[in-house]
Amino acid sequence: MTVHKEGYQTIALCGLFFVIINLVLFYFLPYSVSWLAWIIFILSFLFFLFIISFFRVPKRTLTLDDTKIVAPADGKVVVIEETIDEEYFKEKRLQISIFMSPANVHQNLNPVSGEVVYSRYHKGKYLVAWDPKSSTDNERHTVVIRNGNAEVLVKQIAGAVARRIINYLKPGQKVQQGAELGFIKFGSRVDVLLPPGTKIHVQLNQAVEGGITVLASWGG
Repeated sequence: MTVHKEGYQTIALCGLFFVIINLVLFYFLPYSVSWLAWIIFILSFLFFLFIISFFRVPKRTLTLDDTKIVAPADGKVVVIEETIDEEYFKEKRLQISIFMSPANVHQNLNPVSGEVVYSRYHKGKYLVAWDPKSSTDNERHTVVIRNGNAEVLVKQIAGAVARRIINYLKPGQKVQQGAELGFIKFGSRVDVLLPPGTKIHVQLNQAVEGGITVLASWGG
């Protein structure tokens, strides 16, 4: 396991805060309430470990198969439905949405190989990520990857806690399945929009792993 580069600054600041607050408490608190200093030390240490864990990037054996669409994120499947995409396709698509809790790995990966044909950031609200309106109303970043004659849309969506979306893809860029797409800080949601007739392999409330779990396959 490694630590994602997006976490270096946050981890350093949290580590500095951890050291300073505990040095101050142990130095200034009287001995009679030293138990309070130890409680704060334990809680702050656990919080520091959580921050490190949030930015973890585990080593994985990725699913690499041009006939498959793999999960771009860790989390739980909260939506499987047919929807009308108003942003790019302007027509019906199959939508699979993955909710990422703060405990999940937050690195996002490319679900397919291909060429990036669309990449756009949208300002928006910060509704809870499981709210259906979050797909269209929240802060988000949308990319579309063309794989052969088909196109897959991936939408990173901010939530009530997640306030920073990072996306590394640019139009015209060639990308590989399982390579890094971006990162969302502190819990949110990722939508995947697929062509009608795509065969779905996951179920509602199923836990998925980014780069590993097969969401769907081509050919119906």
